[in-house]
Amino acid sequence: MSNLDVHPSETACESAARTTPTVELLPDREVPLGGVRAMSVRRTLPQRALPTIGAWCFLDAFGPDRTAMRVLPHPHTGLQTVTWPLLGEVRHRDSVGSDVVVRPGELNIMTAGSGISHSEFSTPGELLAGLQLWIALPGAAASTEPAFERHTDLPRISGTNFSGTVLVGSLASVQSPASVYSPLVGAELRSDDGGDIEFPLDESFEHAVLVLEGVIEIDGQPVGPGPLAYLGVGRSNFSARASAGSRWMLLGGEPFGEELLMWWNFVGRSHEEIAQAREDWENGHHRFGTVDGHGGERIPAPELPSVRLTPRRRRR
Repeated sequence: MSNLDVHPSETACESAARTTPTVELLPDREVPLGGVRAMSVRRTLPQRALPTIGAWCFLDAFGPDRTAMRVLPHPHTGLQTVTWPLLGEVRHRDSVGSDVVVRPGELNIMTAGSGISHSEFSTPGELLAGLQLWIALPGAAASTEPAFERHTDLPRISGTNFSGTVLVGSLASVQSPASVYSPLVGAELRSDDGGDIEFPLDESFEHAVLVLEGVIEIDGQPVGPGPLAYLGVGRSNFSARASAGSRWMLLGGEPFGEELLMWWNFVGRSHEEIAQAREDWENGHHRFGTVDGHGGERIPAPELPSVRLTPRRRRR
């Protein structure tokens, strides 16, 4: 999915992270995707003071909505996109030749590397909901060849009062087959009957929770749908009380050890790198390839700001 902000601001990710466990609710904000009649999303990452959680650098939640998703071809660099539908179907086409429909319980993960372009369309009139996330690629992998994976049989995790799916990375020794380039975790968890829940976490990770349905209580703090609950670093286990029918996403990873810039759909290390990516997209450079089936339609890049893109310092 594209970041369709007309005037996107730059975001820089630093390696610093809060070094003690916490429960801090970070508000979501509504972002329209391409006009007043287009779908809107609720964005919780990046935050002004918290641009990354591990290597996770972008999180949009959308729906339930019958407004069709219609995202024309657009470019990416330096990141991986993770598409996780909750309701409905999304057709993904990209410049490495992929043309697939992803459904609830299935994962699309696309590695942009040095450059890729893709489109995403839902079925008009169909109820649609889901999550779109980005993972920043570390410097050693930032210029890797673009690639795409679809996973329809992801590993399950279960314990007292909960069950779930590990999308990427690993959780409590359950490992996803999806290719990633940083130590991290992304898992969707649920509690049908509610109750007390506990399972181990990697203590070196920072973690966050996005509640999708119901309420979970962490360290005495109730968390419902909407805000992102940042849990900090240093938790050796996840301990919570869940309401019946609750559902949530757990994200985490080693604090990202590199400073980087995010602008529009690009992740890079410098103003020059971002500016070059924008110029290449506008000029039809071969690094971004072609997405079949759109008759030349695509999303133009917004104008760069009149000042040099500079890092935004992490304050958490």
